[in-house]
Amino acid sequence: MRIIVQKAKCQGHARCAAQAPDIFKLDNGGYILPGDIEVAEGEELPASRGARSCPERALELTRCAL
Repeated sequence: MRIIVQKAKCQGHARCAAQAPDIFKLDNGGYILPGDIEVAEGEELPASRGARSCPERALELTRCAL
């Protein structure tokens, strides 16, 4: 699984990091750091919860093809 980060949409609510702090890295202002996120096996559920918690829809989940 991959999370596509649309940094320009982030408003610094930090809800993603509240759900999965090991997955979603924020700057000192609470904004998501740029760059897509590769989700490790076994971390899909918290990653999905974190991405879906974003009120700005700045995080998009995609499934990686094998």
